[in-house]
Amino acid sequence: MRKKVSTVRYWLFKSEPDAFSISDLARTRAVLWDGVRNYQVRNLLRDEIREGDRALFYHSSTKEVGVVGEMAVVGGAVTDPLQFDPKSQYYDPKSTKEAPRWLAVTVRYVRTFPRLVPLPMLRSDPALSGMQILERGNRLSITAVTKAQYDRIIRLGTMKR
Repeated sequence: MRKKVSTVRYWLFKSEPDAFSISDLARTRAVLWDGVRNYQVRNLLRDEIREGDRALFYHSSTKEVGVVGEMAVVGGAVTDPLQFDPKSQYYDPKSTKEAPRWLAVTVRYVRTFPRLVPLPMLRSDPALSGMQILERGNRLSITAVTKAQYDRIIRLGTMKR
């Protein structure tokens, strides 16, 4: 009998550090990655992102944008509770408990890189060409990366200067 092999997938999750940073994740250790309000990303959460996957943490909309660390997906898609909270900026009055629109996954802190992997470095590295985050007009908060791209970014973030 063959043992079932789980396939790990690799992702890049973006967050504005003034909303939620790698330091926040390091402090809380694990968190529900909620507040996603894009149908394409919601579908990734529902259909593709699984417990055991790995993710790069990317700081966006800040002075120095880039990959700052690594995390692991430790819980699959669940209903995002913020969609039901009228006081939340992520409230969705059209979403119901019977037919929720939005999902979230739980992520766990793995590490903060000793050095930022800035966007210009990502753009200039030939090994990273083709990354969705580097495409013109990309605004998605979660994108897939290949294992080779993931490993390259890990090396860039952890190598000594």
